[in-house]
Amino acid sequence: MRLLDPTSERVLAVRPLAPRVPTLAGRTVGLLDISKPRGDVFLDRLAELLAARGAVVRRYAKPTFTKPAPLDLRHEIAVNCEVVIEALAD
Repeated sequence: MRLLDPTSERVLAVRPLAPRVPTLAGRTVGLLDISKPRGDVFLDRLAELLAARGAVVRRYAKPTFTKPAPLDLRHEIAVNCEVVIEALAD
């Protein structure tokens, strides 16, 4: 699989994929809403589906989609979650 980072087209950054968990049951999944319109609608449904599969869901939101998530928010997510899903929507 080849993933491209949209932040720079000058140099292709090669990053290894994060290890995948075998199941989400019993895992803490963080859902990060970047605060774009309707992202919460997507995450609401995703939270329902994950909970039905036995995941513990924690919700987070960036103050604005125009800037990176604040360091304290990123730290909180990293400490409290085993898996993170970030929602992009318009």
